[in-house]
Parts: sequence; structure tokens; C-alpha cells
Amino acid sequence: MHGSVAEAILREHLVSGEMRPGEEIAIRIDHTLTQDATGTLAYLQFEALGLEGIRNELALSYVDHNMLQTGFENADDHRFLQSAAAKFGVQFSRPGNGICHQVHLERFAAPGKTLLGSDSHTPTAGGMGMLAIGAGGLDVAMAMAGEPFRFAMPSVVGVRLTGSLRAWVSAKDIILELLRRLGVRGGRGQLFEYTGAGAAALSVPERATITNMGAELGATTSLFPSDRETLRYLEAQGRENVWRTMAAESDAAYDAEVAIELDQLGPMVARPHSPDNVVSVVEVAGTPIEQVAIGSCTNSSYHDLAIAAKILEGHTVHPSVSLVITPGSRQAFLMAERDGVIATFLRAGARILESACGPCIGMGQAPASGSASLRSFNRNFAGRSGTADGKVYLASPEVCAASALTGRISDPRDLPLPYPIIAAIPAAYLVDDSQILAPASGAKVEIVRGPNIAPLPVFGPLPDRLIGAIVLKLGDDISTDDIMPAGARILPLRSNIPALAAFAFSRVDPTFPERAQQQVGSFIVAGNNYGQGSSREHAAIVLRYLGVRAVVAKSFARIHAANLVNFGILPLTFADETDYAPLLQGDMLEVSSVVEQLEGAEALLLSNVTRGTQIRLHHQLTVRQREIVFAGGLLNHARLAMGRSAPVGLLSPTQ
Repeated sequence: MHGSVAEAILREHLVSGEMRPGEEIAIRIDHTLTQDATGTLAYLQFEALGLEGIRNELALSYVDHNMLQTGFENADDHRFLQSAAAKFGVQFSRPGNGICHQVHLERFAAPGKTLLGSDSHTPTAGGMGMLAIGAGGLDVAMAMAGEPFRFAMPSVVGVRLTGSLRAWVSAKDIILELLRRLGVRGGRGQLFEYTGAGAAALSVPERATITNMGAELGATTSLFPSDRETLRYLEAQGRENVWRTMAAESDAAYDAEVAIELDQLGPMVARPHSPDNVVSVVEVAGTPIEQVAIGSCTNSSYHDLAIAAKILEGHTVHPSVSLVITPGSRQAFLMAERDGVIATFLRAGARILESACGPCIGMGQAPASGSASLRSFNRNFAGRSGTADGKVYLASPEVCAASALTGRISDPRDLPLPYPIIAAIPAAYLVDDSQILAPASGAKVEIVRGPNIAPLPVFGPLPDRLIGAIVLKLGDDISTDDIMPAGARILPLRSNIPALAAFAFSRVDPTFPERAQQQVGSFIVAGNNYGQGSSREHAAIVLRYLGVRAVVAKSFARIHAANLVNFGILPLTFADETDYAPLLQGDMLEVSSVVEQLEGAEALLLSNVTRGTQIRLHHQLTVRQREIVFAGGLLNHARLAMGRSAPVGLLSPTQ
């Protein structure tokens, strides 16, 4: 990766480690970002560290997920977050100000800086030449405390874009093409850096669409250079003072390279139920749809909205289609209102939602049972929409708008319409930061807690002998939505782990929580890419709360593996994947002399007590990660390092 933009930023922020792929490195974090679904737990954890305020350059607390206030829980969380932000020196983006990634791109992202966010789509800011990484909330809390972020150095893949996009083809189609080629596991342990004339021609909002959905590749992050196009965007935002050139050297060498000829791309669609189930729109054209949703943190910029509105102008959506529009930020909403974009949507028969994650996170607008929904979003996992048998397709705003008119998935090139020409970047964006609240200055602030803000669970250290049953056996590509579902019913419980734990794996096996609580030190067995998707650390902490002490899988998604370690759960992989099949749910497993085995080589022995067999496993934990697991989790480890005792909180029912 010699001479890459990634190398330059990493080297500038390197605290420790060697920048060789697979080696653990630690980097200084400039910005941190939380959103409300993950932020409540992150700020409870930061509070437990006993610090008076943040120690990083800039911290932002956004409210964009739990926006449906059908009970007191979400409003209580918002109040807690606002008071915690004021107390600890954090900027607070109020409900309605927009989706964290869109707002951060507009108002805070800066080339050459680092950003750690408690949301898997944090790499959106990579569209501005920022090294932005998603992580669990506890890792973000540690970064707010001034601690470096430690992770495995990724290999850097150069994605060379050549040529130019044809009419009706967009940045969304570029990332869908990459997902078609590489799949949801294809980016694990990798950082994607975009190069070439095709990359240089893309605007910052277009680049951000690509870096946003790079999360679906399983990538550590994605990154564009900072160039004149970046400056043009920052000038329009009135923030040109943060611009700096970040360009790869002429002789830059990458660990691997991918080439995409933009002239050869057409509109693409991801079919249910995975973002990598991608085909040309031609292959699914004619599929009846009952819902179209344009928005999410992927495609909700002013430019995306204006393009869709131009396609719909003078027309009415098909009678069978419910069209919903989500402006990604208050800025985009106000500009769309000023320029008649919102009025065009309304005249066409669309419904306008508030600037929030909304349908993407299952927070409202669940499609009809058994129906197909076409969305400009980034994920289409089964059940994520809120409808168990809903079929969600992913596509660009252009394909979505065209299909809303016809009532079926349609190739926009077949419309009897000219391609809408919309300026990628306006001369000036509307700037109004009044809904971003500065922290209190010198005033004494009390954190406000409602009854839904439960104490943090407190977990004991790792025992030297693990014995328990396989409480659940799973297949490949289990997502954090499978482990800890989102949606309007469950998301409001994110700050109440005992209540939340009752929904663990509820879409996979509703009996899991009760069965897990009856075990002491249980195991989960899974296939490849366990824990893909969201950064939600709740998918780890609820398992630990229910007594799970180890997950044995063929492979793990990066963020979830780190979250398991952070809560004292061992992520273990098969030395020989053929050992996966003979393991059955209910089998009693045992790992003896755990500490000794973990301190030795990367391999350890697991005994299947039920069947009288032994299996070799790998742990791949660094020395520091072993210490964290031994201590019972990162919070215990950090407090001990600071000379503090373990925090007082709520004990797990299965210690």
C-alpha cells in the first residue's frame, strides 16, 4: 500500500504497531460519532470510566434512529443523551436535524482526519478523504476518553474507476457492482481506496454513497482522495478552511487492485435478502412492487432528492405503490422545500418522512405482508423492514423513482423521459446549525435518567474452565439483525439490557433467551461471517447477559468479533471447518485450562463431552484482547488500568 491515501492518514495517526496487514495497530482518533440507538449505552459506559469530559478533538451525539415516540422510552433516551452531551463536552444534534452520516459529512467531516463511530456506516465520511471506521459503542467511549483505537491493519485494495457513468447510471450502481463481484464477505480485513479518473469525476455526495455501502462488503472502511472536487463541496458548505489535499502518490502500490470500467455499468438491483445478491435491473424488470422508499444514509442527499423529483415531475405514482421520501438532513429538507422538490414529491403522491433512519432500521413504513419493497437503502436482510415475509430490493434513486411510476421494477432507460440534469453540487448549501447544541460551558449539569435507563450489567472475569451446552447452532452470514433485531418494538429498549435480552435471536428461535438463561456458560456455533451488518454492541452484551461465554464460528465479521471480546465472550474459529457439521445443538462442550491455553499458541482444544470427541480451535486474540477477556470485558479492563474498581451495576442472571 505504499504511497496510498490510507497509508498517509494511518501513519499520521499511528500510536503503536507495525502497518502490516493483519498486525494490530493503534491510531489516534480525532472525531467520534454516536447515534441514539447505540449512544445511550456508549455514554453509560463513558460515565462508568469516571472522567469529567471527553478527551478527543470533537465528539458528536446524533439522534436519528429511535424517532417514533409511541411510549416514553425514546423521549427519555433523547433527554438522557442531551444531558450527557452537555455534561461531557459533546455536540448534540437534535432529533430532526438529520441522519448522523449525512449531517457529519455536511458539517463536520474533514480530509485527513480520523473518525470512529458507533454505527457500521460511519465510513460514509470516507467520501471526503476522512479515515472513518465503525465500531462498538464501548470502543467509541474509549476513544472519547482519549484512548487510541486498536484494530487489525487492513490490506489496502485500490479500486480504479475508469471512464464515466452513462445516463441513468449512478454511484449506487458502482458499489452494487463491487458487491456483485466480491460479496458481503469479500471486504473482510480490507480497506478500499478509490482511484482513477472515474473517481475524480464523482462529487462528494456520490463518493459518500459508495463509501457508505462499503460496509456491506465487510470492509474496515472505504476512502476517496481529497481533491478539487472535495474543495468544491466544502466551499459550498462554507467549510473550505478544513480542506487539505490527500492524494495517492503517482507510484502508489496497493496490496490488491480492482478495476471498474464505468462506461460498461448499467442500473443494478440487489435482490432479497442480501446486499450482494446483485443483478442488472434488466433481470428483475417487471417484478411487481407495492412500496418504494427513497432515503437512508446512503441516498438521501439534496442531489439524490432532486434527481428523483425530476423523474416524478408532472406524473403520479402508480396506484399500487406507496412512495415514501426521507430527506437525509434538515439541510437537504430545507433546500428541497425551497426549490420545489418537496412540492413535486407531494404532487406525485409521495409521503414525506422526517429526516431520520426510519424504514431502513425498521422504524415505521413496514411493507405489506408478502409484498416487494424497492428501496435506495443499504441493507435488505430478511425481516429488517419490520415485515417478516417482506421482500426488499435495493437500487438507486433513479431506479426507485422510475419504478414508482410503473408499479414494477423498471429500467429507467426505458422511460420516455430525458435524463434529468441536476448540478452535483449547488453553488451554496443552506447552512443552519441551530439544531446542533454546544455543550454546557462551566455549568454544572446533571444527567437526566428515565425509568428505561437501566444500570450497566457488571460481568465477572473469565473462569478457567468453560463448560456448557450449544444453546444455538446457526448457518452462514448471521447478521446482528438476526442476533438483536431492530424495529419499533425493540429499539426503544437499547438502554435497558435486561429488557432487551428477552428479544435475542427472537426471529431465529424465540425460545433462545429462556433456554440460554437455564445454562451456565453456554456456547453458540455458527458458520461463516457471523455478526455481519450493524455495529450494535447490544448483539454481544445481551448474549453475555444471558450467559453465553464463547461463540465458535467458521469466521466472524470484524466489528462483532471485537464487540464479543469487549464483553468477555470468546470468539473462536475452527482449525478445520469440517468439524462444524458434527456439532449439534444441545451438545455439552468444555474448554479446560482456558487461561493457560489462551496464553499459549493460537490453537486450543474443545471437548465435545456429549460425543467424546475433541476439536482444535483458533482464538486469534492479541495479548491485549486476552487481557480484556480475562478481566471480563473492556470496561473492567479499562477501569483496572485507571486504578478504579469495577462499576456497580446490574448482574447477569447467569454469572
